[in-house]
This record gives sequence, structure tokens and C-alpha cells, in this order.
Amino acid sequence: MAADLWWVPTGAANAYLWRDPDGVVVLDPGLPGEEDVVLDALARLGGRPQDIARIVLTHWHSDHSGAAAALATLTGAEVLAGAADAAVLRGESRGTPPDLTEDERPVHEAIARAAGTVMDAPRIAAARDLHDRDRLGPGGGAVARLVGGHTEGSVAVWMAARRAVLTGDLARGTDDGGVAFGLFHVDRARTAAALRELAAPDPVVAGFGHGPPATGSAASALRVASDGVAEGDGLGEER
Repeated sequence: MAADLWWVPTGAANAYLWRDPDGVVVLDPGLPGEEDVVLDALARLGGRPQDIARIVLTHWHSDHSGAAAALATLTGAEVLAGAADAAVLRGESRGTPPDLTEDERPVHEAIARAAGTVMDAPRIAAARDLHDRDRLGPGGGAVARLVGGHTEGSVAVWMAARRAVLTGDLARGTDDGGVAFGLFHVDRARTAAALRELAAPDPVVAGFGHGPPATGSAASALRVASDGVAEGDGLGEER
């Protein structure tokens, strides 16, 4: 994707790895059991489990956060999430359910029947709070943006030196290289505003919670994806 930044499809969703001066950061390690996918990818890059310094979660849904507790136990890494979502992961509050559109409802119900617990929160007692513009490690290579929209505490990651943004489930990549408005948000208008804000510094590369990354014209693709909410595009078809 970019220098020292890697996309790792876990099966249910996407994980990302990048190198910081003090170790490797893992974003969204996936469902329970998919920590092995992350560790295998790290090994192929020449890394070891103990190289992982931090596990960052874009939101609490278990297809992104479910492997975090096991990965933290295996590696000693800290787990970080947006403050509202960290509280859900610690068991201090319940996550807000998505405000489903008419088009999304049958899709959401089908996923629930097939997967059961994708939108359940795993328990991560040691999850630490992230706030807007917190630096994710030494050197300032990655910065958390508290964007909300998908969940109350959704976080995106901006990497200025790499000109890369990782959106979590605000948007999703499509097989033809496009970008679509994401699914199952608690606040679609807030999600659209967040995508426009993330496009403002003109990222070259964008990675998503689902689907392949966008490269080359990521900023314009994010702006186009943000239009989906205004046009009632419940399933976020790319334009």
C-alpha cells in the first residue's frame, strides 16, 4: 500500500500492519481466531509476535475487534479504541445499534443469521481510550481521528508521511477499485461528513474495513463515496 504499511485480509474483514520506531502496530485484527492470520502475515514480513507494540481498533464490532484480546495476550501489546467504543469493549456500556435503512435491513438480518455475533462486542478489560488527534506511537507517523458515524466511538487513522488514511467501516472498497459508502452506521450524516474530512488532506492511499484499498485518487473517491448518504444510497454502490 505504502512504505511499511500492509493490507492483511483476515477473512471477515481487513487488518492493517505498519511499522513504528518502537514496533509494529496492528489495526483491526478480525474475528476471534483470526489473530493467527495476522501473525502469519507478520512472519512473512520478517516480524515476530513480540514486535507488536499496539493493537488499534477502528470500532467495537467483533469482525474487527474479536481477535484483539487473544493477540494482546500473545504479544503483550496494548489495545486502543475510541473512548466510547473502548467503554463498550470494557463492558461499561452497550454499543448503539445501527440505524438501518430499508435496503440495509435484510442484508443485516442475513449477516446476523449467518454469523450470529459479528456485531457483538468482545470483552477487552484493558482497552484504553483514544481521543481525536492522539498520536499512535512515537514520531507522529500515525494519528487517530475520532470520527464516529459507524459507531459512536469509531476511529480512522491518518498517516501524513505515507499520504494514507484507514477509514474502518466508514467506507468500503469495491472489486473494481472504487469506493462505496459503508453499511450499518449509527449516524449516516456524521459518516458522510467524516469521509469528506478525511479526504481534505488529499490522501493518495485509502484502506477500508472491507474490500480492497484505493490507490492514486483516494481523496476524490472518498468524496464521491460520501455523496451516497445524500442520495439515499442504502447499499453504498460506487459511482
